[in-house]
Amino acid sequence: MTPDLLARYADRPLPRYTSYPTAPHFAAGMDGADYAAWLAALPPEAPVSLYLHVPFCRSMCWYCGCHTAITAREAPVTRYLDALSREIDWVAEQIGHAQPARHVHFGGGTPSLMQPGQFVALMDRLHQRFRFDDMSEVAIEIDPRTLAPAMTAALAEGGVTRASLGVQSFDPKVQRAINRVQSLAETAAATEGLRAVGIAAVNFDLIYGLPYQTLESCRDTVAQALTLLPDRFAVFGYAHVPDFKSHQRKIHAATLPRGAERHAQAEAIAALLQDAGYVRIGIDHYARRDDPLAIAARSGTLHRNFQGYTTDACDTLIGFGASSIGRLPMGYVQNAVRIDAYRDAVDRVGTAIARSCRFSEQDRLRAEIIERLMCDYSVDLPEICAQHDADPTALIASARGLGALEEDGLITVRDGVIAVAPGARPLVRAVAAAFDAYLDGSPARHSRAV
Repeated sequence: MTPDLLARYADRPLPRYTSYPTAPHFAAGMDGADYAAWLAALPPEAPVSLYLHVPFCRSMCWYCGCHTAITAREAPVTRYLDALSREIDWVAEQIGHAQPARHVHFGGGTPSLMQPGQFVALMDRLHQRFRFDDMSEVAIEIDPRTLAPAMTAALAEGGVTRASLGVQSFDPKVQRAINRVQSLAETAAATEGLRAVGIAAVNFDLIYGLPYQTLESCRDTVAQALTLLPDRFAVFGYAHVPDFKSHQRKIHAATLPRGAERHAQAEAIAALLQDAGYVRIGIDHYARRDDPLAIAARSGTLHRNFQGYTTDACDTLIGFGASSIGRLPMGYVQNAVRIDAYRDAVDRVGTAIARSCRFSEQDRLRAEIIERLMCDYSVDLPEICAQHDADPTALIASARGLGALEEDGLITVRDGVIAVAPGARPLVRAVAAAFDAYLDGSPARHSRAV
């Protein structure tokens, strides 16, 4: 990729396209009765996915873009988990039967800061309200610095099958700049502890584009991480949005690498992981060749949702907890963001739905196009348009900047099939954006394209 193309595209603020329409375009107006009707309409035997948000951490990592609160006390977490349990009960009552649960994901914040008994009780609640079987996957995000042996044992007891460990960087200078000091030994202890209790699938999260990060430090982080043999890596570009996340103001913009350097860091990490035998999947995931994620990428069955690239093919994702987002066949729903507002709403009506986005037929069409571009780097517009009774010629004409992308060599367009050039794949978000009818170009809402 030429420096000119990087300069033109890499620094553009664009969505990560883990949803379409994206969350900034959800609107207020949905109430508990509307959400209850959507839940009651779910097909009884259709498997669903569940996302549970635990928005607490022991300390703030300054790069963080998540909705989380800092607490050293247990009482706020206990009150929150009580509300979470009541929300689970309310949702199950609206559905009216035990829906099959295919994927469960605990995100944060730091969900592993729950007390062991609290986690086991929460999993028991889910088992009472949903149907689990041997195909059900339960995943949780973990901070290795605070994972105690008792919690590791509780994760196994609760049926966790996959754990994602935050690593970000092993460079001490970078760690101090982001307020997250974490040694290789701490990470190794957590990894080995999880495997010892039977949680064999372990993923690592890395970040590039952090303050003071260099090519050398990125390579060194990967080399250290590889000694622990994780099954997957997720490698994200740091999104600096201090207008939305005030704690990011502690990171000085002058210490951050720009587009070309960020791209070089991402590609250096990619090269080392691929040399180590990991398959590159989409823009930010890597997995062993025999991993289900890699198999899905090869077979064209890869998906993308709020957890990133996934094998999850469920039409329904039910979100629980403050700020959580769910996806139902009718549209997206999001809970109140503030923890106190979430708890108050659950206390009053059983649910905390605050925003939503009802799908139009155009939304469904464009969502499928964007997902296939993000997952496969190509999309057959006539084929997808035929499924949505849409005109591919009109769709191409309405796509913003598609001609410029073709002129710049980022894509080819032949008989309605759009293919992203191999060397331009890191810029696939710019291609997906051509089909985003909502994109307004606001620089504060999104991260850089690379």
